[in-house]
Amino acid sequence: MQAGLLSCPNSNSMKKMRSTIKRDQMAQGFLLTTVAFISPLMTEHEALPSLLSSVAQCNHFLSRFCSHIFAFFWVEEELKMGKENSSEYPYPFIRRASSFSSSSPSASLSGSHNTYDYIIVGGGTAGCPLAATLSQNFSVLLLERVVPLLIMARVLGGGTCINAGFYTRASTRYIEEAGWDAKLVNESYPWIERQIVQQPKLAPWQKALRDGLLEVGISPFNGFTFDHLYGTKVGGTIFDEFGKRHTAADLLAEGNPEKLSVLIYAKVQKIMFNTTVPAIFKIALQNTDELTMSDTAKRPKAVGVIFKDENGNQHQAFLAERRGSEIILSCGAIGSPQMLMLSGIGPKAELKKFNISVVLNNRFVGKGLSDNPLNTVFVPTDRPVEQSLIQTVGITKRGVYIEASSGFGQSSDSIRYDHGMMSAEIGQLSTIPPRQRTAQAIQDYAAGKQFLPHEAFMGGFILEKIASPFSKGHLKLINTNVDDNPSITFNYFSHPYDLQRCVEGIRMMEKIVRTQHFMNYTQCDDTTLDKLLNMSVKANINLVPKHTNDTKSMEQFCKDTVITIWHYHGGCHVGKVVDHKYKVLGVHRLRVIDGSTFRESPGTNPQATVMMMGRYMGLKILRERLGAAAGV
Repeated sequence: MQAGLLSCPNSNSMKKMRSTIKRDQMAQGFLLTTVAFISPLMTEHEALPSLLSSVAQCNHFLSRFCSHIFAFFWVEEELKMGKENSSEYPYPFIRRASSFSSSSPSASLSGSHNTYDYIIVGGGTAGCPLAATLSQNFSVLLLERVVPLLIMARVLGGGTCINAGFYTRASTRYIEEAGWDAKLVNESYPWIERQIVQQPKLAPWQKALRDGLLEVGISPFNGFTFDHLYGTKVGGTIFDEFGKRHTAADLLAEGNPEKLSVLIYAKVQKIMFNTTVPAIFKIALQNTDELTMSDTAKRPKAVGVIFKDENGNQHQAFLAERRGSEIILSCGAIGSPQMLMLSGIGPKAELKKFNISVVLNNRFVGKGLSDNPLNTVFVPTDRPVEQSLIQTVGITKRGVYIEASSGFGQSSDSIRYDHGMMSAEIGQLSTIPPRQRTAQAIQDYAAGKQFLPHEAFMGGFILEKIASPFSKGHLKLINTNVDDNPSITFNYFSHPYDLQRCVEGIRMMEKIVRTQHFMNYTQCDDTTLDKLLNMSVKANINLVPKHTNDTKSMEQFCKDTVITIWHYHGGCHVGKVVDHKYKVLGVHRLRVIDGSTFRESPGTNPQATVMMMGRYMGLKILRERLGAAAGV
């Protein structure tokens, strides 16, 4: 990474720390970093590591994006220049993991400064606001691995560093069903919005979608709003007026620098537990499926974590022996269940398969994993289109969301063309069935891409996302190496209602494309359209299907063209893995606070609610522990 191309103000004001993705580089930056969310659509995910390897080798495709992605790379550059004194940085509490001096259990008992009231694993969308909030009153250690190009957003700021930037709240129904305090929720969202969210300048493609949605009956028009309302709306964005991305990492500026420590390049290996309980109770913990032990004192207690630094050296960090001290997992829907299992909490048979000592047998860890299926159609245009990520959305009462993106890859060199978040290079091979989306298929596309005509990249996409999918999947370990992604199965469209809604969405998109608002863009001659139709598979674009009245044909189209929008959720459900306070059932001093606890993805895009959840739970914990003395 060319960190020097990423600027950061040399100022003592932490709030001035900002990433520098320029507007005309926004979409391309999005493309590289979505490699971090490489599409896990294959049935046999043991093939995923080789897929990731092949993608990483596409240097000719990735090199132009590398310098515009992660806000934290200013740290990398400064460290290379020998500025080891953390006080010189806008975020003085961010350090490399190798600078950490391991604490010990005895230090924990003696109240050493090298123990912490809270250890948060995962400096992502939830972890950053959570750490900033808890540090107002307590010592916090935030551990982030900062390793790009993997299935999860392993970077300080998490998915907010690499997503489409769309910001929209969860519905009132969602808040009620989650059991959250509506008053505190409505204090927590604005805390995020004041710092990193703005009203977007609406791009022409987004205006066309807005008007097309209204013409086909997705009404009323609710204007610009953060709220989740039926009809058509314009949402917020985390890109500012200069095109710069703001992320959850920016929220660390609200942390107390005297109590907050952030370690980057810290790869947590597992959670450590004190399991010195009578043998009879150990047996019960390892064999029961009912997590309702009457004597909670006999449960294992989380005491610390083991992590490796950027040099591969191992460290231990321990919790302070104070009432209320906790380890909090905020690793996301894939990372949190994986970390629980690597630490000995999960299905006993799965753990034994890898010789992992069973701390607690819980067959629900990694179960109920979901992803919202995404299907797209490409709308070719007769002229270049301004780049835009998601700004407008149509929200239907049937749980179909319609969005759009436009203007990718319009350079004069076709080998540099791409389709943004729908690009084959990141696994989004929408023109071949999921079982055929292999590493070789990606290589074949990359090899042939230079021969595709420019028309295959001139235009935009209309997207449909299925809300609250009934189809559920699961996550399993493939080994005990935390660097290796687990095996993931989402079972897209295994439930007929999901498939029915997809067909409805495709038909809705066809109507939108045929409105005058899009016809103004798409005055392509018949020769061009025939050329695109004949090359659609090689070009990785799906045009509007010809026979939308044929339900069977449309169902097959949905199954064959499904891709991910990376809104993974589940795997650590409330009532199954954690309680309503997100405390892990059956153990002490351990919580999970992230999207892995969700039964459905909130709103049309989840980042707003995941960030809110970090702030919300931070406030809840402070108020429950300190009452009015918390001062928040």
